[in-house]
Amino acid sequence: MASKARQFREHWADELDGAAMYRALAGRAVGEQREIFLELAGAEERHARHWAAKLVELGEPEPRPEDHRKGAKARLVSWLARRFGPAAVLPIVERAEVADAGHYDGVPDATVAMATDERIHARVLAGLTPSTARAGGIMRGERWHRGDASGALRAAVFGVNDGLVSNLALVMGVAGGTADGGLILLAGLAGLLAGAFSMGAGEYISVTSQRELFQREIALEAEEIDAMPDEEANELALIYRAKGVGREEAEAMAARIMRDRGHALDTMAREELGLNPDELGSPWGVATSSFVSFAAGAVLPVLPWLVASGSAAFAGSVVLSAAALFLVGAGISLLTGRSVVRSGTRQLLVGALAAAATFGIGRVVGVGVS
Repeated sequence: MASKARQFREHWADELDGAAMYRALAGRAVGEQREIFLELAGAEERHARHWAAKLVELGEPEPRPEDHRKGAKARLVSWLARRFGPAAVLPIVERAEVADAGHYDGVPDATVAMATDERIHARVLAGLTPSTARAGGIMRGERWHRGDASGALRAAVFGVNDGLVSNLALVMGVAGGTADGGLILLAGLAGLLAGAFSMGAGEYISVTSQRELFQREIALEAEEIDAMPDEEANELALIYRAKGVGREEAEAMAARIMRDRGHALDTMAREELGLNPDELGSPWGVATSSFVSFAAGAVLPVLPWLVASGSAAFAGSVVLSAAALFLVGAGISLLTGRSVVRSGTRQLLVGALAAAATFGIGRVVGVGVS
């Protein structure tokens, strides 16, 4: 009982801290932004009243808001908001809300509405933060910024790079320790297969877990739409208002969307959860892509050892890998917008250092074993 009362008091204090921060932001904001901050503060105060009532149910005295002593973080954020205005503080508060988005998901004494409120606050603040809003607008308006084509290119380039650098270092390390071409070839092929399977399996598990998490979030959102459509409509309107839409227009848009359950679920998944239900990703597709891209890079240091031996194979491996490293760096420049020569040279130097280090270690270990 004492433990539960302590938890309830902590939740109560956290909610009042949040309300104090939002009211401090509202004190320096104007117009629609001020109204949004006040509504967010009101939501936090409703949550605090919930925890106060829970304490009363346990036989504890009802805590009074005027007796609450704000925490250090709340005092600091409130001071920064009053001193420098909302624009300087919003990114800090947004990151805190993102971290706390699932705060009540595993708390049985919290209501579904409270858990929903916590998730929605991060989305509302994201719409109010100028840099976030600009980035979101650009990414939605210009397809090349998004995770489809450019994301696949990025994954391919870095997959090849991982395979190339790691297997080049492995081959050079073994070559430094022994002149046995068969052993070097075996080590290179083993490194290729082990790395490629590891990358593929890791990506499969990662994307599968992420997909299951997203599906769970969407299922919870569907339950919330069925259980409390009015609250969901209010949340959607609040998100649109944070993006600059007027109150009446935002409420009309939300009401229109909520009339169609399928449309409402799709919209809430995108706007509240930040998910695109149509682009959850294929675990097998990502795993295969990772396997192939890693193997494509890892095979290059091995190829010369398949057709030659001794110093010829060693030189061929070094030259082919060096050329590939430069080309991978040039490919990275397509993503970063940097100079092709600069990116290629940097990548060549990084790979060369890794290969030289492992070759030196292999030489030392090989001599010691001999």
